[in-house]
Amino acid sequence: SDPGYRIVRAAIDADVRVTVLPGPSAVLTALAVSGLASDRFCFEGVPPRRAGERSRWLAALQDEPRTIVLFEAPHRTAETLAAMADAFGPDRQAAVCRELTKTHEEVRRGGVAELAAWAERGVRGEVTIVVAGAPERVADVGVAVTEVLDRVAGGERLKDVVAEIAPVAGVGRRELYEAALAARRG
Repeated sequence: SDPGYRIVRAAIDADVRVTVLPGPSAVLTALAVSGLASDRFCFEGVPPRRAGERSRWLAALQDEPRTIVLFEAPHRTAETLAAMADAFGPDRQAAVCRELTKTHEEVRRGGVAELAAWAERGVRGEVTIVVAGAPERVADVGVAVTEVLDRVAGGERLKDVVAEIAPVAGVGRRELYEAALAARRG
């Protein structure tokens, strides 16, 4: 019932600087300034530090339809965004909000892979990441399996192809991998 994000999105699209007055919560401040849907969201805290645990944690959020808000340490921001690109697909929209309501406030918006590349140069300050919810799936697993099997027949590794195709096709990695194995068995 809050159409505010549409106004923020229109301002961002018009290249108008958007900021938020200081409030009690970086979660709500980042959500408001992100330009992403604010009608339904979840706060997920801080991602696990270890790469494997973080990947599993993000995989569990892959199909989350609500906007996701989380905190991250500045020195792990690039790694987390890169892991998000793997889990969610490189073009999932996000906003990295740092130093909110402070003198050096900065909000970067774009696809998670683009933001990961930006963050590789180093991020400083308090970081809140806002990620768009998963798009509604209308995927055809059969089409994705056919593409996977064609590329595997061309010499590519099954695991690598599935990792690349699953987020684009809107299919879970495990689901696509198992469907491809079943189709190969025949």
